Amino acid sequence: MNHMYRKMRIENSRATLLLTAGALLAAMAGIGITGCGKGQAKAAPASGPIPVTVVKVGQKDVSLTGNWVGTLDGFLNVQIQPEVSGYLISQNYREGSPVRKDQVLFQIDPRLFQATVDQTQAQVAQARGQLAQAQAQQILAQINLKRDTPLAAAKAIAQSQLDNDKQVAAQDDAAVAAAEAATKTAEASLTTAKLNLGFTQVRSLISGVAGQAAIQAGNLVTPSSALTSVSQLDPIKVYFSISDAEYLALTELAHQQGSDLLSGHSNLPLSLALANGKAWPYKGHVVWVDRQMNQQTGAIRIAAAFPNPQDVLRPGQFGRVTAETEVRRDALVIPQLAIQELQGVQRVYIAGPDQRVHVVNVTLGAQFGKEWIVNAGLQPGQLVITSNLQKLRDGAAIVPHEISEQAAIQTSSPTGAR
Repeated sequence: MNHMYRKMRIENSRATLLLTAGALLAAMAGIGITGCGKGQAKAAPASGPIPVTVVKVGQKDVSLTGNWVGTLDGFLNVQIQPEVSGYLISQNYREGSPVRKDQVLFQIDPRLFQATVDQTQAQVAQARGQLAQAQAQQILAQINLKRDTPLAAAKAIAQSQLDNDKQVAAQDDAAVAAAEAATKTAEASLTTAKLNLGFTQVRSLISGVAGQAAIQAGNLVTPSSALTSVSQLDPIKVYFSISDAEYLALTELAHQQGSDLLSGHSNLPLSLALANGKAWPYKGHVVWVDRQMNQQTGAIRIAAAFPNPQDVLRPGQFGRVTAETEVRRDALVIPQLAIQELQGVQRVYIAGPDQRVHVVNVTLGAQFGKEWIVNAGLQPGQLVITSNLQKLRDGAAIVPHEISEQAAIQTSSPTGAR
């Protein structure tokens, strides 16, 4: 009985194994069939020609511009210092406000200087009185001399009397000369005293905008004390540096226009963009060029002047100065959109007459806006591709659609375009 039971268990186990093996084989067969079906789905038919937009390589005159960072400064900057020593008793202007030439900015205590003026006026009066007395004596001596000269010749008086008259006249002449010198000295002292009294009113030397007061009322000031600064802001000066090549290009362009960059009378218009990105509405011009090139930076400093109504611009601000540096005649130009860069090499895709893509390496010149000048690699009239650049390969079939250069410029640059 036990033997028969064990035999039945062995047969059931074999049947179970056979069923399991069959199921596994069926599952593997299903997987194989499914995989084959997917492989057949991936085998898509070859794609057709790629539609692309193309732009014809054109020629035109291009105005190249330079762009430099500029620092604004007053056209004239004057440090206001007193010419006499004394206690500052008042400040007569509002800081940061416009002031006129000769406007009183500070007042120094004038009492000591007024006393000096009064004293020297008295000295002048005394010297003039002494001069008048000496002149009266001189006149009397001359009268006596003229009277006694013929009498001495006629032996009417002694010769010693005439000699005495001559001596007195000479002494009176010397006294008059000394009195005149003393009078001039006193008058000069009076002039100096009046000047010093006037210097107690510290005035602005130019018209402009006055800065913050460095010394407050109540302090003792001397001629070495800096009280404030005044800057002429209309026009305002802008300093910027350009390279050696840009300087030569500007000089040549100014010469072509009949002006001279070095004389400060250049007709080259300059534009100024402010820190907020807005363009200053007034054009500027070059006022001077530095005497030498900076050997460390390879740049030369230039100063330009820009109109500044209402003193809106202030020293210390920054801006970007732009100027036309060169006019390139009949330059080959292409949109920036068409340029690809691979490992430092610039290239473009050309639509050939065979309706296929051709890769061309190019040498680029200057950039202006969203266009580039091509120095080598292209010919006028060729069609450069500006769309679907990531899908293109050399020799790929395409369907070109020509658009204008302006339309290509207005199109946003794809990833990978220069």
